[in-house]
Amino acid sequence: MMDNRKVGELIYNLRKEKGLTQKQLADQMNISDRTISKWERGYGCPDVTLLPSLSTLLGVNIENILDGELSSNEFVGGNMKKSSYFVCPSCNNVVLATGDITLSCCGRKLERLEAKKATDEEKLSITEIDNEWSISSNHPMTKDHYISFIAVATGDQVQIIKQYPEWGLQTRIPKRKHSKLLWYDTQFGLYYQILS
Repeated sequence: MMDNRKVGELIYNLRKEKGLTQKQLADQMNISDRTISKWERGYGCPDVTLLPSLSTLLGVNIENILDGELSSNEFVGGNMKKSSYFVCPSCNNVVLATGDITLSCCGRKLERLEAKKATDEEKLSITEIDNEWSISSNHPMTKDHYISFIAVATGDQVQIIKQYPEWGLQTRIPKRKHSKLLWYDTQFGLYYQILS
């Protein structure tokens, strides 16, 4: 259940953070400043039709406004091999995060991909050439089913190489110790294998 007092307090704090007066915020939303004052004092909350513009003006998700709080993510430091990957199911946008995060793209909340350990049949082909790894696959790479990206993660860095449908999967990267190779198959999800 929505707590009007918490919602109002959040709106007040976010408005102040943006350096806006009640009147300035109200003018940008085409409402009265008394309405903003009423919300901030917990005597009501924004109409559902006003939430998108309020969200944009205050720079937070609608869900956070309705919850009446912004929750801080826990810092996850150090090892880049523990990074999280997200892919938008609509536009195939790829996002990498080094800690807990809430993301959305194309109007949808993105879910963190869980990497599956590749079986011998699923693994990408790796050969060493001139202190580099040559990575390839016999994946069909069709428009409807392809490997969208390859990522090589070490303790302190991640390199992402975008792949495209109807192109052969073949790339070379500098050899690094203790690396984890990840790739995203558009039909079967995120896989990984350890590079030695």
